[in-house]
Amino acid sequence: MSDPTIAAEISRRRTFAIISHPDAGKTTLTERILRAGGAIQMAGNVRAKGERRRTRSDWMSIEKDRGISVVTSVMTFNYGGCVFNLLDTPGHEDFSEDTYRTLTAVDCAVMVIDAAKGIEARTRKLFEICRLRDIPIVTFINKMDREAQDCFALLDEISSALALDVSPATWPVGRAAKFAGIYDLRTKSLHLKEELPEDDERLAQMREEVELAEVALPPFEKEFFDEGHLTPVFFGSAMKEIGVTDLLDALAAYGPPPRAQPSETRDVQATEENVTALIFKIQANMDPNHRDRMAFARVCSGKLTRGMRLKHVRIGKQFALHTPQFFFAQDRQLVEEAFAGDVVGIPNHGTLRIGDTLTDGEDLRFTGVPHFAPEILRRVRLDDAMKAKKLRQALVELAEEGVVQLFRPQDGAPPIVGVVGTLQLDVLQSRLQAEYNVPVGFESTPFTLARWVTGDKAALEQFVALNRSAMADDLDGDPVFLAGSGFMMNRAIEMNEALSFHDIKQIGMSGTA
Repeated sequence: MSDPTIAAEISRRRTFAIISHPDAGKTTLTERILRAGGAIQMAGNVRAKGERRRTRSDWMSIEKDRGISVVTSVMTFNYGGCVFNLLDTPGHEDFSEDTYRTLTAVDCAVMVIDAAKGIEARTRKLFEICRLRDIPIVTFINKMDREAQDCFALLDEISSALALDVSPATWPVGRAAKFAGIYDLRTKSLHLKEELPEDDERLAQMREEVELAEVALPPFEKEFFDEGHLTPVFFGSAMKEIGVTDLLDALAAYGPPPRAQPSETRDVQATEENVTALIFKIQANMDPNHRDRMAFARVCSGKLTRGMRLKHVRIGKQFALHTPQFFFAQDRQLVEEAFAGDVVGIPNHGTLRIGDTLTDGEDLRFTGVPHFAPEILRRVRLDDAMKAKKLRQALVELAEEGVVQLFRPQDGAPPIVGVVGTLQLDVLQSRLQAEYNVPVGFESTPFTLARWVTGDKAALEQFVALNRSAMADDLDGDPVFLAGSGFMMNRAIEMNEALSFHDIKQIGMSGTA
């Protein structure tokens, strides 16, 4: 890059996601990080009652009602000379596709582990996604102020279950009700909530354990961390705000700056002069008063400025950035300039979709933003026929946003929505009612499986003609085969060797090979 000022700005960016199993304390940790970073004055609590503060990152009504995160929140703040872009992902497995797409936009992840429960199923799955993308992992073992497993047992579980080297960066002083703070192995300093006498048994236990840890476990080496082979481990309590600042300091010091992003033709380096950006998320109606539609873009290279015009590669047209915005959950501010690694919001009216690429003019498309075949298929039941047009529009908008997948049967039957889990149906129903004033119900379908079909054009046309009642078009118009059972799906695959049936659709995959 010719401009050293831009290169310096890019090197200050730290874009990361927080991943965990539900109830490990992910959203609470997010709040405490924002507070430690000076972004908010009073951290919220996911399970706050009555007038107590709600968390800033959970802003949809269903999130507040249920105390869970169901959409990805984006928050930008400054700390320690760095610009942090924090992406708070949905913890619930029913929203795994949204989480996967979010992980395409980050350079590292903080893995939150419940000190009592250790590695849980959802943690393991999210880690596997990070490993596929070689995303460096920082581990935060939370809830040390409660009954917890032995620290060495926890570290051994991370090492064996995830095949990942562990290097403790901090160590707890005391456990459960006697948890007093942490010892920093790197600076050899104590960070305590209260002063402890030198002969306190908690300090003696800590010294003994640290001595053993330093002998038995590998030291932190940034090279191995950057490659995704080693994770520094921090102990603490998000609720008590112990260990959070240490985690944030480490992200500033060791967190990777923006990484190269893969495209269909080449890897795009963050320090390239030309601007490129990837749309990884769409969120509609963040401001109900304005019925807005926001595309979240990861700036992948260069310097983006307000008012510049970029090429919308999918449609081949110019796209003007009149009002790009930085986010703090639902709050926002206008962006005059953003650099590689930053996440910006771009207001649009359906022009941008998940997986779209914006460039200075180059015809490249970023990869790695997939759709997964849904596990549950339901017909949408509309009781008020007068709202049929409004429902069609709402389903398209919410499908573009990634809330559900939308399939239009080719025989003219009512639309079918596909989801990973039933909670997505609850969110769809809630949002249709609250944002579009369209109450709906759901009915079962004769189908249980959906697969995208590609292949020779003539063979594909013949297959579609013979299976019209089991064919649908997805949001992009690509053909989808719907089967009533695994047997029927396998039979269709065996009988049509010239065709390919996909349970993952890469963005930009067309119906014909």
